[in-house]
Amino acid sequence: MAGEDTTLKTGKPWRRGALVRDPGEGHRAATPLELFFDLCFVVAVAQLTVSLEHAYATDHLADAVVGFPMLMFAIWWAWMGFTWFATAHDSDDVPYRLLTLLQMAGVLILASGVEKAFDGDTYRVVVFGYVVMRVALIAQWLRVAREQPSVRGRAQRWAIGMGAVQVLWLLMVIPDSEALFKAAFVPLMLAEIAVPVWAEQSDSPGQWHIGHVTERYGLLTLIILGESVLAATIAVKDAAEHGVTASIVTVAAGGLVIAFGCWWLYFDTLGADSPEGSVRTFVWGYGHYVVFGSLAAVGGGLATAAAQVAGHGGDHPISERTASLAIAVPLALFLLAVAVMSIRPNDPCGPNRLRQWAVAAVALVVMGAFLPPAPAAVVAGAVVAALVAIEVSTAHRRFVRGGAEEAGPETAGANADGA
Repeated sequence: MAGEDTTLKTGKPWRRGALVRDPGEGHRAATPLELFFDLCFVVAVAQLTVSLEHAYATDHLADAVVGFPMLMFAIWWAWMGFTWFATAHDSDDVPYRLLTLLQMAGVLILASGVEKAFDGDTYRVVVFGYVVMRVALIAQWLRVAREQPSVRGRAQRWAIGMGAVQVLWLLMVIPDSEALFKAAFVPLMLAEIAVPVWAEQSDSPGQWHIGHVTERYGLLTLIILGESVLAATIAVKDAAEHGVTASIVTVAAGGLVIAFGCWWLYFDTLGADSPEGSVRTFVWGYGHYVVFGSLAAVGGGLATAAAQVAGHGGDHPISERTASLAIAVPLALFLLAVAVMSIRPNDPCGPNRLRQWAVAAVALVVMGAFLPPAPAAVVAGAVVAALVAIEVSTAHRRFVRGGAEEAGPETAGANADGA
């Protein structure tokens, strides 16, 4: 009706329509809604970490090796789809917020089904929650296709590709067969990750804001690191209820050093990175699946180590090798993933970092196969601390050398004489 007030109390219209954000937009930071959305994923990651620890404790290693990567993919891919859409088309109007709410509901549904899926009982709840998230995102892309002709081709490809894969996911859980679902998982996962590659080959220009995406990935890294520390802290607290021992203190101290070292290594390499270029953007974005998954698994490993040194496990005592490898293997994967993704064109430090971190990763796995959990946690912390020291030393030498080159040979010589 004419003269009707269509604005909220904040002065914004309730519906702004689908937007195409400027990829060079200044001060493009994570929004409160995005941060709220991330917190919902904390619930899903927490459920996954608890299930991983339970699989270790009950000697169900197959569930840990197979179930964890599958469920981590569902969590990560749903988060990633929202993040990359929001960086280009966040209109922050009422329809956008309500569709985001629907995606958050899907996250919680997925989280509620993690335990049963991890045990192989049923994948229906997880798949239903996942599809709810994806359907909401498909609606967002259709909105862009309808209202933004300049990017219609790309938006339509995103919506069509995602819609087709969701139908296949639903078909796979109708029989509710664990064997069928696991057999179909890898092909459907490949189909999921192929959709963005196909969609971005359209004639429509991409609109990704690299600075915003980098911040969003860094924030989720912090959340998962915090969840890992929380999982280990709860396990140490439970273990210490029957008395604090040197082994429990050692695992706790080693875990804190590992978490802090992982934070340091990530944000001094990938956290300040700009994944520019189409191929590098996909490698950087997809490679974070290993980063996020390995960090979450490190938390489960630390919790398992704390339970083992405390003698928990009931009828299924946790073996020392399982507890040690539960720390070493995911930490090694984290180091390899970050080292590979940190390699940039014309960067002489990248190949050296990869060689050093690869040696450290192999050493961690070998150590985990032979050391008890408490010494393994200490050695793992020492390895990460050594890599941090190498990175700090290398960065300092480059800074000094760069300062000397900028000052010129005469000034550099004078400074050297004065020193």
